[in-house]
Order: sequence, then C-alpha cells, then structure tokens
Amino acid sequence: MLKATTVNTIEELQQILDLQQQNLPKNISAEELKSQGFVTFQHDLKTLQEFHQLAPSVIVKDDEKVIAYALTVVNEARHVFPPMESMFRLLEKLQWKDKPFCDYRYYEMGQVCVAKEYRGKDVFEMLYQEHKKSYSNKYDLLVTMISTMNHRSLKAHEKVGFQTVLIEKDEFDEWAVVVWDWR
Repeated sequence: MLKATTVNTIEELQQILDLQQQNLPKNISAEELKSQGFVTFQHDLKTLQEFHQLAPSVIVKDDEKVIAYALTVVNEARHVFPPMESMFRLLEKLQWKDKPFCDYRYYEMGQVCVAKEYRGKDVFEMLYQEHKKSYSNKYDLLVTMISTMNHRSLKAHEKVGFQTVLIEKDEFDEWAVVVWDWR
C-alpha cells in the first residue's frame, strides 16, 4: 500500500539516493530522458542529512520501499548544496503578485523523482499534497526550478497548481522557476 510521509530514517535517505542514481541523465536512455523526465543533480548522504535536519523531505513508500521523493530545502539550508544557493539568490530579486519574494514565507523543492513503475499512478500528486499538509502552516509558497527540457515534470507541476514566474538560464541548464501559492 502506498503511503506519503516525511523522512524518518537514514535508510530512507539512502533509498532516495538509490532512486536518484537510477534517474540521472547519464543512467537513462535519450528516449527515456525525453519521454519520462530526469533528475539533474546528484546529492550525497551528508547533504540529504543536512536538509533533513532542518526540514524533512517528503517520500512515498510502498510498504518499506521508497518509491518517490520530493526534497525539502528551506532557506537555512541554502548553503548546503551550492546550486540551491544560486536559486535562493535569484528569488531574492524576483516578485510574486507584485511583492518581493522576501515578503513571503517560502521554501524550495530540491528535487522530485518517482520510480518508473509508479509513474502515472498519482504518486507525484501524493508527494505534493503531503508537502502542503506538512508545511503550509509555516510557509506561503513552495518554489522550484525545472529544466525546460523536462517536459513531463513541467506538465506535472502545472497540474498540481504551480505557475511559472520566470525562465532563467544558468551554467547548468535553462530553468522554469515555478511557484505553488498556498495562501
């Protein structure tokens, strides 16, 4: 049975890393990359532990197996993984609904991934509904950046309720900055 929850163990963090590894562009075919999506960045256990200590990430489990994750990166964790720092700096320059981002309580989605055999089964939606349940009492907005080449992810985020704020290019990729407003 599928269940959405927040990370509670080191073993769950390790399972996140295993799932991440399976979905890096270097480990999937070009066809799969285009049709199924991919994860851009590779983390290590220490990084995930630091993220988790500040705000646990959300996972979906099938019994004891992590089959999906959505990494939580709060402002206090921005220094842990340098590419996240650049996103936070970018957000400091942007506005949402005629107000600077700094006027909102927000955090970033560090990365989202669903195991291949669970795609198309509402698991993505489960991840984000658990984020909302876990964090909407403390935050106004959830923000993330999605590679503009990752069409599946862009469509899935839009379906959940994210809206595009900006398209931005950096040294890694071209990104859509998207926001889910919980107010």
